[in-house]
Amino acid sequence: MDRQDIRNYPPRQDSVPKARRHSAWLAVAWGRPELAADAALLTSELTTNALLHGSVWDRYFRVEVKLTGAVLRIEVTDPKGERHPEPRAAVTDYDQFGRGLHIVKALAETWGCTDRVIGKTVWAELAHGR
Repeated sequence: MDRQDIRNYPPRQDSVPKARRHSAWLAVAWGRPELAADAALLTSELTTNALLHGSVWDRYFRVEVKLTGAVLRIEVTDPKGERHPEPRAAVTDYDQFGRGLHIVKALAETWGCTDRVIGKTVWAELAHGR
């Protein structure tokens, strides 16, 4: 059975843990508890990037979680389409930035970015059999 959930979040720091917890909860509720931890981490990384690089103070960002066949897909849509995500290296061991997309690449079967009329959607997919 295919499932889908869409939530909008304000561009605030407290939206990241809310979205993370909700994605993990959905994975469990939809019968895929083995994906909950990875779904939470992917959601956290993608929503943090949306907040840091794609947010506009008065525009919400959207988190969409889909279960289709053997794939759990997490999509985060933000209003800034001019900045596409690119993995970069952390400068030092203490650098707070530069690791998020490397985590996404390591966890996801595949990930990418889709342009929209306004903004962009960054997505990542987990397969059930991982």
